[in-house]
Amino acid sequence: MKLFMKKEKGFTLIELMIVVAIIGILAAIAIPQFVNYRVKAYNSQAQAELKSYYTACQAYVASEPTATTCPVGTTIGFNNSSSVTLVTGTDASCVGATAKHVSTTAGVNTYTIDNTGNITPQSTGS
Repeated sequence: MKLFMKKEKGFTLIELMIVVAIIGILAAIAIPQFVNYRVKAYNSQAQAELKSYYTACQAYVASEPTATTCPVGTTIGFNNSSSVTLVTGTDASCVGATAKHVSTTAGVNTYTIDNTGNITPQSTGS
């Protein structure tokens, strides 16, 4: 009788299929959330760089009252990162400056700044 009794070790096919199904369900929930977090981070980075540019521009104009524009670069003590496209304003007040993350992910916005430093979405990402 002892000859016929084997100790079974390992998992059955059903148990493995259930584990794979659970992992699939968790992935289906997690991946869209991860994409949303990335879009929020991209938008936050664009806003932060636009605000930093505005602050540096205001400091530059205060030290150079004859300045007519605020260039991006070391002239005003600000260098934007390569992951954000920053377009300068038309005059020294930085009004109309825009920033957008270079990502092509849907939902990435273009932001603009007004003369009081308020940042608003200029256009929403598609």
